[in-house]
Amino acid sequence: MDANFVNVITLMTLSVILVWAFKRVNLPAILAYLAVGLIAGPQILSLYTDPEQMHLLAEVGIVFLLFSLGLEFSLPKLMAMRNLVFGVGFAQMLFTTLIFASIAYLFDISLGTSIIIGGMLALSSTAIVIKQIDEAGHLNTPRSQMAVSILLFQDLAVVPFLIVIPLLAESAEQSIGTAMLFALFKGVVVVVLLLSMGRWLLPKIFNEVARTRTDELFVLTTILVALLAAGTTYAFGLSMALGAFLAGMMLSESQYRHQLESDIRPFRDILMGLFFITVGMKLELDVFFGELHWVVLGVAVLVLIKTAVVSFSAWLLKRNTQDGWAAGIKLAQMGEFSFVIAALAAQNELISAQHSSMLISVGLLSMALTPWLITHSASIAKRIAPNKALEDIDLLAPQHERQELSNHVLILGFGRVGQSVARMLKLEGIKYLAVDIDPIRVQEARLAGENIMYGDSSQRDLLKSAGILHAQLALITFDHHDKALRVVNTINGIKKALPVVVRTRKDYQSDDFYAAGASQVVPEIQEGSLMLVSQVLHSAGVPMSRILKRVRNERKKGYKHMHGFYPGETTEITYGTKDKLEFMHAVLISAEAFAVNKTLAELDIKRRRVTVNGLRREQVEIEYPDADTRLQANDVLVISGKPRRVERIENFLLYGN
Repeated sequence: MDANFVNVITLMTLSVILVWAFKRVNLPAILAYLAVGLIAGPQILSLYTDPEQMHLLAEVGIVFLLFSLGLEFSLPKLMAMRNLVFGVGFAQMLFTTLIFASIAYLFDISLGTSIIIGGMLALSSTAIVIKQIDEAGHLNTPRSQMAVSILLFQDLAVVPFLIVIPLLAESAEQSIGTAMLFALFKGVVVVVLLLSMGRWLLPKIFNEVARTRTDELFVLTTILVALLAAGTTYAFGLSMALGAFLAGMMLSESQYRHQLESDIRPFRDILMGLFFITVGMKLELDVFFGELHWVVLGVAVLVLIKTAVVSFSAWLLKRNTQDGWAAGIKLAQMGEFSFVIAALAAQNELISAQHSSMLISVGLLSMALTPWLITHSASIAKRIAPNKALEDIDLLAPQHERQELSNHVLILGFGRVGQSVARMLKLEGIKYLAVDIDPIRVQEARLAGENIMYGDSSQRDLLKSAGILHAQLALITFDHHDKALRVVNTINGIKKALPVVVRTRKDYQSDDFYAAGASQVVPEIQEGSLMLVSQVLHSAGVPMSRILKRVRNERKKGYKHMHGFYPGETTEITYGTKDKLEFMHAVLISAEAFAVNKTLAELDIKRRRVTVNGLRREQVEIEYPDADTRLQANDVLVISGKPRRVERIENFLLYGN
């Protein structure tokens, strides 16, 4: 058997076993991948003596990660964040580089090399930070937005270091300025090129691809676009991650955004795992254990200085102090590009192999600590800079944590069905708590004032946190048969007497749910057909008593007369419903927004064919505010309409025409 094939199988086996083991003890998968890299690397099993053999493939994982991140940002949103990116981001990079360069210079390291080391330590891990906050559903919180903005500036700042290092090695001081200006020119050209293509060409391409209703073509096109954008920036001497981010950002305003993210996720997660394996392979055990005391001290100094600098940069630019501390804790590690700079500096003999190994050891240990730091960043920040006013409106904390729920309805799944049920319960004054695993939906709903928490409803601990022991009813609304069955079994294992209602699309699945312990199963297609039949019979003159009797008999006999239909070519539609959907969306009116101090009548929202469903002001909800209502800073306006119209009205409210 081929040795390379055996190595691949061994690597995959190690990955499966260690990821499973780490998740069983509630440790992040990232740490498992780092451990796999250490075991498979040249220090132990030597499956791959040179980690660079997999470097290019692993870097594609970062490309897909940044493409997914770009899908979260529209160009107007990025422009609105420019003060964070070029303000806090620039300040963090400048101050951190200067501090660490000064420390290195005190140890008799040359000025040029000291600056290179300072830049390495100033960078943070885009891959780890974004993956962790995305999985936690916190990507749209103010503190995470600050962290992401700093990471974006750091990705831009990598380019000058990659240019300067070879020039320093050649002692060509006179050419550094010229090279930097040329790099800046190339950067502007490639960004304008990608933004232009993304705004005018990509939407047309995906419209055409979507019309084919071919899933594999859509996936293939998505991958090709991400790689082409990454390759374009790489050809111009910029990072591949920047190109992928720009491509994603241009597609973030299209109706295909969520489908694109769903398509790219499997490739992104697998290749990101491979990237962290290559990082783990870089650790030299003899250096790590031989200089362990210095490595630990280095990590402590790194974490403290970077956290303090981010907080100071946020304070300097009049940003919230607590958010600054939380963002600093998230960014306290070294980044993956630090290893690239270290390798290039060692190759050009600017730093010794010993120093390079020490820096890599510090970087890997800081990366290993990062998942814990990110998880506890908010609570640590609150202890450092307590702020009661902010805690009351903290979007990270679900509302159910601020009020003890009992005798409530637990809605598991907050899609269209779950949201409809929630609205009816609200009208009747019945308490409810929703649970959903989609972080974007949770963030949107929470911003609009819904009582919702993020998480996987099949987990016992999460259901207990949702107050299932004190609930009066559990409603399962998502249409995933196997997962819904697991949830029913989990609920019965916690509180067997709790009534469980399950929504399913097809009635032939009902027996499975009843066998698992569900109290009632509502098949959506058959119930919808029954309602339609009732209306038709009533219009045809059939007495209501006979209609009700027929409906009861049909339910009792398992919808016997409603089985079967003639399928057609378009029975299963993956794309093409874009013009039939109606979205609800919560718009946070910031202090700089165009709509501040303007009435709804002045904004003339109704003419734009968008409905204003509610207004949330200082934790008070106003249903269907009248036209004379004047918008204030920090209001949350809840609107509904077709996707394109909702996006247009949001841009109008925030930025004007």
